[in-house]
Amino acid sequence: MNAQLYLRRSMLALGVAGLVAGGVYAQSSDPTPQQQDIRSDKKDIRQDRKDLTKDRANRNADQHDINKDRRDLNKDRVDRNKDQRDINKDKLELRRDDAKYGVNSAQAQADRKDLRADRVDRNKDQRDINKDKRDLHKDRRDLRHDHHGKKRNSQT
Repeated sequence: MNAQLYLRRSMLALGVAGLVAGGVYAQSSDPTPQQQDIRSDKKDIRQDRKDLTKDRANRNADQHDINKDRRDLNKDRVDRNKDQRDINKDKLELRRDDAKYGVNSAQAQADRKDLRADRVDRNKDQRDINKDKRDLHKDRRDLRHDHHGKKRNSQT
């Protein structure tokens, strides 16, 4: 019995000594390669979360720009169509005044002036439409690149 008791106590002492040694080793100042990998992985995860937050903000800003460009484009189209109707109306009035008062009459000259101003307005609106289309296309491209995580070739 004494041998069995002695063997149990020595095994218990050996187990406790192993636990103490393991605790001391775990608290050593030199990290193991596995601990270094875990630290670098945690750092990478934090950086990735920051990047995802920035990407989400970029996507939201791009979507906001797209919505704004769509509204601008629609307003410009409404303006252009209104100007085109004014042009058509002025053409009709010019033909009537030419027939009624003559080609060089004051009424015909005023109609020509109105017609010229309406064409200028329509052309400005068309340029605005073209610019808004380019902006919309660029914003959609940016959104697509942000969504797929690609880098943009050009910064604006």
